[in-house]
Amino acid sequence: MADPESYEVYALCYAVRSNRKRHENFIVSGWIDPEHDHDQPIAYYIWVLRNTNRTIVVDTGFDRAEWTRRTEDSNGSWVCEYGDSPAEGLAMLGIDSREVSDVIVTHLHYDHAGSLEDFPAARFHLQELEMQYATGPHMTQGYFAGAYTVDHIVEMVRQVFRGRVVFHSGDSELAPGVTVHHIGGHTMGLQCVRVMTARGWVVLASDASHFYANFEDAAPFPLVYNVSDMLQGFKRLVALASTPDHVVPGHDPLVMSRYPGADTPGIGQTVRLDLDPQKS
Repeated sequence: MADPESYEVYALCYAVRSNRKRHENFIVSGWIDPEHDHDQPIAYYIWVLRNTNRTIVVDTGFDRAEWTRRTEDSNGSWVCEYGDSPAEGLAMLGIDSREVSDVIVTHLHYDHAGSLEDFPAARFHLQELEMQYATGPHMTQGYFAGAYTVDHIVEMVRQVFRGRVVFHSGDSELAPGVTVHHIGGHTMGLQCVRVMTARGWVVLASDASHFYANFEDAAPFPLVYNVSDMLQGFKRLVALASTPDHVVPGHDPLVMSRYPGADTPGIGQTVRLDLDPQKS
């Protein structure tokens, strides 16, 4: 393994669901969680790792067509505020998605692998188990399949046949200072990303922990393939990071409040995760 390089790390928020309830984000009981029916918005991010040698994008988000489809298919119960597309957000950072050479796909849910076509030059880094899961018998169950979109999976299969998917099995180094780690739990093949920064090892949890409270309170997220793996994954995230403050959850709007860069937390904001969190 080469000596690690240091990276700037960005989180780009491109959408927010404001009408989501707390009981949708934690496996809890109303008897022990009096706030179970309170609002708890969920934010949608992609991430960028960048230094003078390379730029790596983590996840591709979902596009406006997917936003429209899910809104219509749910008869309006799935309400999401959508801003610029992930590719448009990258352009604001001076990154042309058409020229990105490496994209880490943490898993194949609609909000993490939904605009692969915007990255025509990229190799997609994916856990082998995730492709197995997304194309296997578990997808006959609506509980598991609902967070996937068939066209996204088919597009990834096309990329396999084009030689543009790099499969990983467990832990791998993608570049000096950038590693992926199989976590599982939320999906069979979910992976997190560990990246060296000026402040130490930052871990992008993606959906290994949607919110800070998931891993801090050992409170699992309700959409889960294996609860035991998810709970063990919370511990793994902390072990991989320099400190617990170096773990960045995948959907928490608090990320935009804790890290510098956002004028007002919300859609279209970009924050720097390689810088120390702001003091409240």
